Amino acid sequence: MAQDARPQQGPRSLLAVLNSDGKAHPVENTLVAVTIVLGAIAFVSSAFHHLHLLSSWSGLAGILTGAWGQFISATTGERFLLIIGLGAAAIGFFLGMAHGGLFGGVLG
Repeated sequence: MAQDARPQQGPRSLLAVLNSDGKAHPVENTLVAVTIVLGAIAFVSSAFHHLHLLSSWSGLAGILTGAWGQFISATTGERFLLIIGLGAAAIGFFLGMAHGGLFGGVLG
């Protein structure tokens, strides 16, 4: 088989995965990092009922940055990580909304 004839490569760096086309994508990579961080914050904070403001706002911001990142992404690695971050942000957003929403009952 052809894949067995290739020499084994060591682990690739994260930037090599994100920039698999050989070009630098600083804006896209920044959006990936921001989406992952916001998604993680939203997902983890959604487990705590009293942190609904944090989870809903960080989830909303993660959804927006992830959607924009998907729109301008250039490689499959970027798209893969954006979908992971988008999923975590969406779960955090929806659970934050279920626990009290974006404004926490201030308006109503």
